[in-house]
Amino acid sequence: MQQLLAIVIRDIFPNKVRHAITRLCFFFNAICSKVIDPVKLDELENEVVIILCPLEMYFPPLFFSIMVLLIVHLVREIKCCGFVYLQWKYSVEQYMKIIKGYTKNLHYPEASIVKRYVAKKAIKFCSEYIKKAKPIGVPESRYNERVGGKGSRGLHVMTPSLEELQQAYLYILNNSNEVLPYIVCHEALVKESNPKMTKNRVLKEHNKNFLNWFKDAIFGDDNASKMIRKLADGPKRNVIT
Repeated sequence: MQQLLAIVIRDIFPNKVRHAITRLCFFFNAICSKVIDPVKLDELENEVVIILCPLEMYFPPLFFSIMVLLIVHLVREIKCCGFVYLQWKYSVEQYMKIIKGYTKNLHYPEASIVKRYVAKKAIKFCSEYIKKAKPIGVPESRYNERVGGKGSRGLHVMTPSLEELQQAYLYILNNSNEVLPYIVCHEALVKESNPKMTKNRVLKEHNKNFLNWFKDAIFGDDNASKMIRKLADGPKRNVIT
């Protein structure tokens, strides 16, 4: 509703219907954000009323159940109760499924749930004080007798190609704040070597020669930090997956 629905319907419905639903998706995306500007809440409250107007024009009256009309009050609930993501009921509904599974006596479901819940909590509480007890029905880990308690099954080592390794290495350097001064310096040197180069050409030359230039510049710089020197060493050829 917040992101995917607007993409799915872009080539299905007529333009007017699609725009109305997309605006509704944008509204839900705004109110479900983890950061909301309180000043914009009044705008959102007015926006949802305007959104419902074209929906009433393009959809039949049966579409407008009580759940659709309650959208008008969502912004007011945010003002009173806080963020929407803190009020989700999904976790409660998931746990209700577990609680309903405790029912064994259909004549007294509440008593059956309470009895099994208390028994589960009591067993869990007592098991924390009995370290040498072996749990019944719970399979033991096959890594207990190994050094460190960690297994090696599923461990694979792959060696990517040199081109893939250089692409990954260049991506890390281009997104490191400590390497940013060296990137600016190298781009300036490339541009000085040929002032007639376009911006795209400068970027291509930079990506092509930056790795070797960066290593030479760091190894000749005694003031480089420890992190910069580690980055200049480059990645290992073998990758653990």
